[in-house]
Parts: sequence; structure tokens; C-alpha cells
Amino acid sequence: MTARWPDPDRANIGRYVASLDLRSMKSRTCYRQVLHGFQDVAERYEALGQEVLLAWLRESAIRRAASTLLHRTRIIDRFLERLVEIGAIERNPVAALRDECNIKQCMPIWRALASRDPEQALAELRQPRPFGSVLGKMMAGHVAMTRRRGYKYTSQPLLLLRFDRFLQSHPGPETEPLSAMIDRWAATNGTHHHAEECEKLKRVLAKILRHRDPSMPERRPDPRPRKQAARQWRKPHIYSPADVRRMLDVARTYPSPRVPLRPLSIYTMLLLAYCAGLRRGELARLDLGDVDLQDGKITIRQTKFFKTRILPLPDSVVVELRAYIDARRRAGGSQDARSGLFWHERGDGHYTPEMITWLLADVIRRAGLKPLRGKTGPRVHDLRHSMVVNRILEWYRTDINPQDRLPFLATYLGHRDINSTLVYITVTQDLLHYANERFRAVGAPCLNLRQEVRS
Repeated sequence: MTARWPDPDRANIGRYVASLDLRSMKSRTCYRQVLHGFQDVAERYEALGQEVLLAWLRESAIRRAASTLLHRTRIIDRFLERLVEIGAIERNPVAALRDECNIKQCMPIWRALASRDPEQALAELRQPRPFGSVLGKMMAGHVAMTRRRGYKYTSQPLLLLRFDRFLQSHPGPETEPLSAMIDRWAATNGTHHHAEECEKLKRVLAKILRHRDPSMPERRPDPRPRKQAARQWRKPHIYSPADVRRMLDVARTYPSPRVPLRPLSIYTMLLLAYCAGLRRGELARLDLGDVDLQDGKITIRQTKFFKTRILPLPDSVVVELRAYIDARRRAGGSQDARSGLFWHERGDGHYTPEMITWLLADVIRRAGLKPLRGKTGPRVHDLRHSMVVNRILEWYRTDINPQDRLPFLATYLGHRDINSTLVYITVTQDLLHYANERFRAVGAPCLNLRQEVRS
């Protein structure tokens, strides 16, 4: 197919800018200026390739600062993608370089092209081909087979890909045994976390080999690396009810002049994250149709472990949810049952899990519970831990045996069994106090051997 861009009348640029529905005249002028400048350069070359990108960067760098220049490359990226969609060009040259380097983002490509030595920078960007090592075919076949059986199988392939990249960049002898390959990878990093990764890799590879040859003996896992790595895990922060109230107050007054609905959205996210123990991904995937205000329930669909669960909510939470949905309707939110519960005007109307994490973490910072910068301090996921601990404390206060309720709590949280729920039980001073009091009242008399002998 013969490329129909650059077009002499530059109608493609006009139609593209009009389709963006840019609000201000300044934005439309900026887009036209950038795109016309790019076409001026492209018209001097026979083909749209890396030479055009380099020439545009050189000419733009004379007039623009580096930060502004890299920002304007996004305009070029989106325009080139549109040209591919309408068939005006055969291929996006940025996407072609991205495929050659085996990376997903465009910005590293632009940074490499804008560097002093573009060829060297691109060479440093290039990643090994996925599953291109001597074990690649075997590992790729196992991943494909497992997914055909209906498993998501996401974390193990990432581990296999890391090992595959190592084998490609550090090839060994042709007859090298598998155990020697793993030992070489283990020697590259002496941390407990890497030792745990190596143990996981051994389990996965042993499983692959047993699928290929069922007569092979089953490998016994080594629990020591995981235990040593677990000692370095950050202990969850348990928010007190006073902390939660403070965060809710901050969320209600969150500064957002351009998006008036956002403070109430954050407030409702925080409420469900704590009161219902929802994960960030579950919050992001909630649709308007998943909320049943009449029965006071929400439906969490197809989350971790392929589970869908229906959660009853306290009356106070239902009241807040109803207020949010009313405010959402008044703000112009879509009333389609498949639209995101936490709606905004951009994109598909859903908040991403990453955006929810950023917003809630910002609320935690503004509440004075987390440092203003860095990853230290309480996390958003600690709200889920806090929900479990505070629920058990409430059972103790109302003279309910928590052990009898743990299976129900595990189901509410979407766990497969109570072993997963036990991970969330962080021993606090209050929890230890109530557990000791219950043991003194119920368990201690059972240890009175003299009383048993007399009876």
C-alpha cells in the first residue's frame, strides 16, 4: 500500500486536531504547530523512518528545552498511531523501534533518539527476545499449556522470563545442566529475596519437567528461603478507628477544584477499602450495576482466585454509598450499569488501580500518617489488614469467639481458606490483651490439673 501521508493540503492534521475536542485555543494552536513542524521535516525524506525522527528532534532541540521537547513527542506518538489506524502510513516508526527493542513504552525510544549517540542508546535499550534462551521453547510451551487449561498464570511467567533473559545475556556451555544454570543465576544476587525467587524457579521448573516426564521423582520444596525473606517483610500498619476518621475527614475536603466529584469519590473509596476490606483492583473494577442499595449489598466480580462474591454492607455504609451515587448522577456520570462506580470524565470513566492507590496514599499523607515523600510508612493495602484486626477486636469486645467466625471472614475477604486470612492478623497490644483475657476466662481452667483429679 502506498502511504498517503505526508499529504500536500495537510488535511490529516486538521481532521486529527478537530477529533481531539481540545478545550482551549492555546492547546489547538500547540498541536497544530508541533504537527506542522513534524510534517515539514517528513516531506524532505522519501520514507517515514528513524531518519525523520532524528531530524525533527535535532531541529526542535534548537528551539525547545529538553523537558518540553519530550513532552511534545507524545503529540507525535498519538498522531502517528492515528495515521496507522486510518491507513495513511504503513507503520509507526516509533512503534517499529519499540518492537525491535522489545519494550512497551515510547518515551525511552524518544530519549534514546534525543541523546548524543542515538545508535548506542538504542543498543542499550534492546532487550532479549522473550523465551529466546536454550530453555525458552520448553518454558513458553508450559506457559501456553497452563493458560489453555484456564489459569491466569501471570506471576510465574514473569519469573521464567527473568531467568530466560539471564540465560540469553550470560550463556553457558552447551551441555550445561539445569542445576548449574540456576546456580549461576543465584550467584548474581545474594539477597534473601533473590534466594526465595530461585527456590520458586526450582519448583516451577521441576513441575515443567514432571509434565514432560511423569516418571521423574517429585521435588521436595525448601521452606528456608521464604522464611528468611519473610523476616525482612515490612510489618503492616494497623490504622485505629481514630486514624480512619481522620482520613475520612481529609478525603471529604480533598482539594480538587477542576473535578468537584473527586473528594466524595475518594471518601467512598476509602470507606469501602476499610469497611469492606476491598483491594485496590476491586475498587477500580466496581461498576454501577454492582451496587444493590435496596438490599445493601455489592458484588465483587472475578477477582483474585477467580472468585465472585456478594458482600453485605453496614447500614451506615449504604447511606454513604447512596449519597455518592446521587452526587455522581448530578455530576453527569453515566447511568449505564456497566459504567464505573467511581466515575470521572476522562478515558473510559474508570479510575485505574494505580490512580486509586495514588489518591488514597495522598490522603494518608495529608492525614499526617505517612511521610510526605517516599514509600516508607503506612500503605493503602494496610486498610485491609486493619479491617481484619479491628473486626476481631470487636468480636472480642462483644464476647464472640473469633475462631468460630474466621471462615466467614475469609469468605468475605475473598480468600480460599482461613490460612490466607491468618496472614492479615497482625498481633497488636489490644489484640494480645483481649486474647489473654479470653484465655484466662476460658482456657486457663482447663489447665487446672488438681481440679480435674479431685473431680
